[in-house]
Amino acid sequence: MALGRGYADQDCSLARALEVVGERWTLLVLRDCFYGVRRFGDFHAHLGIPRAVLADRLKALAAVGVVERRPHTTGVEVDYVLTERGLDLWPIVFSLAQWGERWLAPEGSRRLFSHAACGTDIGSGGACPACGTVPPPADLLIRQGPGADATLRDDRVSTALRSGPHRLLTDLFPAPAHTAPSGP
Repeated sequence: MALGRGYADQDCSLARALEVVGERWTLLVLRDCFYGVRRFGDFHAHLGIPRAVLADRLKALAAVGVVERRPHTTGVEVDYVLTERGLDLWPIVFSLAQWGERWLAPEGSRRLFSHAACGTDIGSGGACPACGTVPPPADLLIRQGPGADATLRDDRVSTALRSGPHRLLTDLFPAPAHTAPSGP
């Protein structure tokens, strides 16, 4: 029997949520949004996803208000930025990643998250053990963990994420600051 494509007959909020985030690749696109990936080409290179599928996922996420399309500072490209609705998905994305780290990463964590305010690694439940808060994603730093395999990917997103701690939600590749001409 073929699996249906939707959950229209389900009177369940989980089913409705799966209509938004349940397609293959969608959670990885969202993960990359939290990591600071903003441009189509960077999503494509990092995920290895077919261009048509990526375009479909980004269009669908924008249509339901999870991401917003914004003109990039260059005026040529478009940035995809999480909205408040999208930011609310962080606990789900984080929890799924932590489940994977616990049960599917025998060589150790691939990514570690720390609270930017105090530098303490957050626990698997998302709380900072030092200060007892659950920091929002904008207050988290991500870095490579001991189980990361640097040989798997060499795209610029992977390289940037390996280069050192990075604050979530900040653009991995900000446009260069425009500088004023120097001299007289």
